[in-house]
Amino acid sequence: MIGFIRFADALSAWFGKAFAWLIVLMAVGTGYEVFVRYVLNSPTAWALDVSFIMYGTLFMMGGAYTLSRGGHVRGDFLYRLWQPRNQAKIDFVLYIVFFFPGVTALILAGWKYAARSWDYGEVSVNSPAGVPIYQFKMVIVAAGLLLFVQGIAQLCRCIIAMRTNVWLEADEDVFETEDLLLQKATQAERDAHP
Repeated sequence: MIGFIRFADALSAWFGKAFAWLIVLMAVGTGYEVFVRYVLNSPTAWALDVSFIMYGTLFMMGGAYTLSRGGHVRGDFLYRLWQPRNQAKIDFVLYIVFFFPGVTALILAGWKYAARSWDYGEVSVNSPAGVPIYQFKMVIVAAGLLLFVQGIAQLCRCIIAMRTNVWLEADEDVFETEDLLLQKATQAERDAHP
């Protein structure tokens, strides 16, 4: 189980980090649009659509990564007071009853939606540019599949926590700047006063 959890976490992290680069493209695209609109007085017809597409893709493809790192919002005012074993029991039931049916519906409906969009070569109706968007409808299916795989890993985490009363955490791969600075300052202080 631990091997599968690490695989799913790594897969989710790879996709999450790869698609995070869309933020840079969005910033460049928006900067370009602002420049041509206000400096050259020649706005583009496609910039708004492209920013919507990139943001939606980033949001969808980051879901599994966020799930693997426990980053989704939860109302845990009671939950956090419980032992990990009890938390895992509740999580296990909630994944089975709500998460997997929802993600399965996302995959199936997304497939139907994407297939229909590909069939007629759907374009955006939000701008006169008619930006093709049918290829981005497959992001719904891909995101659903990634969430499904990560959900299985989360079930495995629940099983381990029910057995050991300890949560198996994902490997830390992103750190807050404040935490890094604090670590650096603490290490410098230790080095200065051995």
